[in-house]
Amino acid sequence: MKFIVSSSALLKQLQAISGVVGTNSTLPILDNFLFSLDENEISISASDLETTMNARITADMAEGSGSVAIPAKILLDTLKTFTNIPVTFDVNDNNYSIALTAGEGKFRLAGQNGEDFPKTPVVEESNKIEVESDILFNAIAKTIFAASNDELRPAMSGVFCECSKDNITFVATDAHKLVRYRRADVKPNVDASFIIPKKSLNQLRHIFSHDAATVSLEFNETNAIFSFQNITVTCRLIDGKYPNYNAVIPKSNPKKLVVDRVPFINAIKRVSLFSNQTTYQVKFKIAGTELILNAEDLDYSNEANERLNCHFEGDDMEIGFNSRFLLEMLNNVETEQVMMELSEPNRAGLILPVDSENKEEDILMLVMPIMLNA
Repeated sequence: MKFIVSSSALLKQLQAISGVVGTNSTLPILDNFLFSLDENEISISASDLETTMNARITADMAEGSGSVAIPAKILLDTLKTFTNIPVTFDVNDNNYSIALTAGEGKFRLAGQNGEDFPKTPVVEESNKIEVESDILFNAIAKTIFAASNDELRPAMSGVFCECSKDNITFVATDAHKLVRYRRADVKPNVDASFIIPKKSLNQLRHIFSHDAATVSLEFNETNAIFSFQNITVTCRLIDGKYPNYNAVIPKSNPKKLVVDRVPFINAIKRVSLFSNQTTYQVKFKIAGTELILNAEDLDYSNEANERLNCHFEGDDMEIGFNSRFLLEMLNNVETEQVMMELSEPNRAGLILPVDSENKEEDILMLVMPIMLNA
């Protein structure tokens, strides 16, 4: 088979799906892109067995049909050196070698039989919903950092997606922090839930960041397919029961702290430099309109204090948090001010946006405190 395609158009599609290549060394063929030609449409696939990404591109000229696996790294590195020029792929159907011609350059690659490439899973008896790509991008970006890295608790290593008739909810937690992101402007009209692996979500976040378009999401109990423009991402869902996240969200946190978000972030960054580099503890001392942040590292005699203006409702209190967790959360809120709802020094605190412009977006972040130093 033979085809001609624009080098820059091909490179763009390969870069979009290349994130899953080479992340699983158990099968050498997974270090390749699978090229399949049917009439003048080229389908390109990449897989690590858990996530399969597919892109489609139209050839400028095509002869024959079939499939071949082409080494991913050398193909990508070669295409990056070209300006936008036509590239000819001439595949030997007997030994799968590829003669590549571009301008005055001639190159030869050793390919493999495309039939040896793992087949993309077929999703049967599925539900299907449509979501705008910017909504999914925000849902992933605002939750994925809270997912667990603990391999012994696989259900918590992904993001939980819960569909109902009225909204769609995304939840991530590692038992120290939790994020719940809900959209009322997505109405799936189906009651279902599933857990999407973190690796697949990172690939989706990358492709959703480029263009705005409608995403078709099709899923059953084992797999989910995200179709976006000319790219399809098929991922194996995490098998397991997700923790009852509603049970850990406090129903009553009567103490409310409102503070300007950006100065709050900068103050935590500065103070945390002086904290214990194991716990990253920053202590909050809150009274009236004053918030004092304190951190110390007794091993090195380091200490920092900083005062911020705030609005606080409730009795004076002291509470400690891991500054890294706080910064991750505050950096994923976009409002000028944030509210922290607190109750006791040993009870979880909530972080909520104040006066969010998007009334369809409901975001709640929970962070567990850490014991204050004596």
